[in-house]
Amino acid sequence: MNLQDTLAHQVKQAVKSVFNAELESVEFQATRKEFAGDITVVVFPMLRVVKGNPVQIGEQIGQYLVEHVDEVKAFNVVKGFLNLEISDAYYMTFFNSIKTDDTYGFETPNSKGKAVMVEYSSPNTNKPLHLGHIRNVILGYSVAEILKASGKKVYKTQIINDRGIHICKSMLAWKRFGNGETPVSSGLKGDKLVGNYYVKFDQEYKKEIQQLISEGQTEEEAKKNASILLEAQEMLRKWESGDPETVELWTMMNCWVYDGFDVTYKNIGVDFDTLYYESQTYLLGKEFVAEGLKTGVFFKKEDGSVWCDLTNEGLDEKIVLRSDGTAVYMTQDIGTAIQRVKDFPDVGGMVYTVGNEQEYHFQVLFLIIKKLGFDWADNLYHLSYGMVDLPSGKMKSREGTVVDADDLVDEMAQTAGEISEDLGKLDGYSEDEKQSLYKTIGLGALKYFILKVDPRKRILFDPKESIDFQGNTGPFIQYTYARIQSILRKSDVNTNVTLSAVEVSLHDKEKELLKQLELFPEVVQNAADHYSPALIANYTYDLVKEFNSFYQNVSILGADNEVEKVFRVQLSQTVADVIKKSFGLLGINVPERM
Repeated sequence: MNLQDTLAHQVKQAVKSVFNAELESVEFQATRKEFAGDITVVVFPMLRVVKGNPVQIGEQIGQYLVEHVDEVKAFNVVKGFLNLEISDAYYMTFFNSIKTDDTYGFETPNSKGKAVMVEYSSPNTNKPLHLGHIRNVILGYSVAEILKASGKKVYKTQIINDRGIHICKSMLAWKRFGNGETPVSSGLKGDKLVGNYYVKFDQEYKKEIQQLISEGQTEEEAKKNASILLEAQEMLRKWESGDPETVELWTMMNCWVYDGFDVTYKNIGVDFDTLYYESQTYLLGKEFVAEGLKTGVFFKKEDGSVWCDLTNEGLDEKIVLRSDGTAVYMTQDIGTAIQRVKDFPDVGGMVYTVGNEQEYHFQVLFLIIKKLGFDWADNLYHLSYGMVDLPSGKMKSREGTVVDADDLVDEMAQTAGEISEDLGKLDGYSEDEKQSLYKTIGLGALKYFILKVDPRKRILFDPKESIDFQGNTGPFIQYTYARIQSILRKSDVNTNVTLSAVEVSLHDKEKELLKQLELFPEVVQNAADHYSPALIANYTYDLVKEFNSFYQNVSILGADNEVEKVFRVQLSQTVADVIKKSFGLLGINVPERM
């Protein structure tokens, strides 16, 4: 039980004892800086059950707590706010319980509870990953790690969009213009090579359109009649019918892309437990449509197409099967979700990390799955996020103006290097050490900049702005961690000693730091409940600000006596441990030196 839970119980006891009344809940807030106290009880909501002057009510509750609760050593009342001062003994007991606890803040995974499957990335195999994928990937990965820390069993997955006309466009362009080029012969990563041919298709397609227009066709006619598009459509039909030559080309080029993706994921520092492929799932779901027709979940129109009527839920009618019997994306997503639960029977919920332009799609998907009778439909969540823009403007894959994920990671490392060199912080580093550190700082800056923002908000990402050693940035937090490691290296104290409140009289800055540390488990749970890495990011920034205030106001290695020195080194070590854990949840590494 944490301090707030303990105090809530005792305040209820006080109200019952003093006023013979029952409180359902107790409202707390942080004590304002101008008043003495560590935590504040808000009296005003109590007036519903306790009649009287709020100041007098606060005084009587405060007196009861001082007399009956060891943790409360003093109080004061300001209007309807009861400010409580907490004993040093409480904070020292708390600190001694966590300073050597490697699992502090993290719940043990519940083997009996239902698992959660988190889907992220889910790229097309016709181009490399880009800046938009980076937000998706680091957001989904971080949410998965936070859910694990909250005690959930988690499966990380993606569905790779490896079929469709867009794939055939890259295939056809390579077949026409590639001259047998491969990743080995070109020196390019496979995903970049295939992406180049996707751009090449668009260039040739536009040329043909202009040619047809000059011959008298309308733009709309020209777009439909361009031979390169018709050939790509024919290639898709061949793939769907299992034509050996087409399938062989598709397999070869997709393998190039998968190898490229693997390199990018490793560079970004994310992974997956299981993979699904659209080429294997696009026929799933049709059996459930047939079942839903029998039970009245779906209905058939005169042309033979099958629909789900969601108008009673405030949505529209949604097609789930075309008149020719072919599936749509919704059909496939229904089937894939159900297949995942078949594959992993302990899964009781799913998180889909997908951009906010798909919000309606997921509303419909979740409703249909619920109508089909699957109780886990209540635990489906769309982790919706906004687009990422760069100062240079909007990106377009087919025109080749996308910001490549690998290039961005390299650029971040390069920018980190330039700033670090200017600051003169890297004396004595070897070149390999410098390059490793630049990548750690650059990637940390990128991830933190994106994750500190509510996922639903659109972001304007400026690489140079994100790499700043001051303010609410990844490098600022990484630098503070490295500063603490420097203190620990210089320290000669025995940090295994357990100190008591009798030995240590807490400085206000020490107490503020302990209060911040105490919040960590609650922040992790809240971040899991709200699927929000931003809560972890901003908590870590607040912790680092509190440490830097402590560092500037209290001498650590130059303490007045050995006991103070030992405690302050231990406190610094614990802060560093929590920074490392927090950043681990964001997928960010922390350097030992900077």
